[in-house]
Amino acid sequence: MKKIGSDITLDNGFNIREDSYKEFVRKLDYERRKTEKGGGEKALQKLKEKGKMPARERIDLLIDPGSQFMELNTFAAHGMYTEFGGAPGSGTIFGIGKIHGRDCVIVANDSTVKAGAWFPITAKKNLRAQEIAIENRLPIIYLVDSAGVFLPLQDEIFPDKEHFGRIFRNNAKMSAMGIPQIAAIMGPCVAGGAYLPIMSDEALIVKGEGSVFLAGAHLVKAAIGEVTDNESLGGAVVQSNISGVTDHIMENDEECLLKIRSLVEKFGETGKAGFSRAEPKEPRFSPREIYGLLPEDPLKQYDTYELIARIVDNSEIDEYKAGYGKSLITAYARIDGWAVGIIANQRSVVKSEQGEMQIGGVIYSDSADKATRFILNCNQRKIPLLFLQDVTGFMVGTKAEHGGIIKDGAKMVNAVANSVVPKITIIVGNSYGAGNYAMCGKAYDPRFIYVYPAAKISVMGGSQAANVLMDIKMNQHKKAGKELTEEEIKQMYDEIKDSYESKSSPYYAAARLWVDEIIDPAKTREYISRAIESANNNPNIEDFKVGVIQV
Repeated sequence: MKKIGSDITLDNGFNIREDSYKEFVRKLDYERRKTEKGGGEKALQKLKEKGKMPARERIDLLIDPGSQFMELNTFAAHGMYTEFGGAPGSGTIFGIGKIHGRDCVIVANDSTVKAGAWFPITAKKNLRAQEIAIENRLPIIYLVDSAGVFLPLQDEIFPDKEHFGRIFRNNAKMSAMGIPQIAAIMGPCVAGGAYLPIMSDEALIVKGEGSVFLAGAHLVKAAIGEVTDNESLGGAVVQSNISGVTDHIMENDEECLLKIRSLVEKFGETGKAGFSRAEPKEPRFSPREIYGLLPEDPLKQYDTYELIARIVDNSEIDEYKAGYGKSLITAYARIDGWAVGIIANQRSVVKSEQGEMQIGGVIYSDSADKATRFILNCNQRKIPLLFLQDVTGFMVGTKAEHGGIIKDGAKMVNAVANSVVPKITIIVGNSYGAGNYAMCGKAYDPRFIYVYPAAKISVMGGSQAANVLMDIKMNQHKKAGKELTEEEIKQMYDEIKDSYESKSSPYYAAARLWVDEIIDPAKTREYISRAIESANNNPNIEDFKVGVIQV
């Protein structure tokens, strides 16, 4: 084992970088608190006056006392649907919590946000929750309290493969896979949405608040002329004692949540994947020092070994091919006791064995070749992979092309795509172009993907994109016989760059579920450990196979 890291607090720029990054973390905390308020204080108060518990309080009562709920997709729909007044968290809360020591996926409608209505991103968020339950073989608990599809956007949520109906298809598939599903109907459950709880293994319903039917009283009257009310149509007593649709009548939210805990407590064991875990050891350097390590300008260099030293146990690694392909770091280590294989972009300028300088954050042929071999090793030895992304792309130019950069990059992408051990990705800084793919971006099925609050995700950097787009626009104006002033050129450049930068922010990515969560860098170890612990619940790991790899 090799000890890594040094006292970076002695660096003259440490305090400046730390103050700069703490601003990103403060903004993250502020946006999180704002999102957690859902529909706002008035909506919360109205809910409590009805005797109902807010969604977050329901989750707190459901999980083990003193345990932490690992919320995911907190910022779904962030900044979206503004023409409808917004949809904080997309009106749904989901994450992983422990119930009697067992990891469970928990999904709760937040009825303070448009009565828990489903927006297009709400459906995508629920599908991600089911995907996590399937991949990690975790029981899933649905706390249902929703008015159904948000009708003004029904065309974006109803008919397609990855729309609303896919959720019910997943209910059926998960049941066949033996993944337990429990649903609690704690409010309205209307139309197609009625299938979600009833396609679960067991359904509870709260008297006086829960209701489930394919069509409410108003629609029944319009459709067939029958006059009724929602309670007589599909209330708790009707659906439990007359139709037999639901399995348990609960007097209130508290009784319902305690009943779920009692049901989960009796689940049998299903085995583990068997990932190696030893006694956890803290890093020799504080994870909070990451704030002072990462540069205020994402294009500036830093030593990625220093980042790893603040994440891994005892700041120790077994480095693989240390002297080869230096623009990528590949190493075995432990994080909170869990064995991991780390693939990280080295952000400092390094010298190759041939004496050539390699730019930090760029993937070269030799580093892609090294990463491919390392991924094969981790799959053979059943070691989860951790990707630390701060990548500006693959090397370009005549020398790189003659050296077969596309071939070597394709080998790495092939290995990432076919990897069968859990992959966890953290976007630390830049995530540009094909580098996003090779370093296991969302398209390559990471079990969990997180992003730091100052990171950037896009095809290329804002300045580069602005220059490319400016060249195109300038040629268009030139062909039209129009000359632009320097002031007009600067204004156009700034507008393009600002627009591009705003769409590469972590909040833009999190709103659209390109990442699972924006995380505080100081909590990196916690998120990685919880991710591997969750993945360890799936004992079924496929045989590792790769396709044709050009050598």
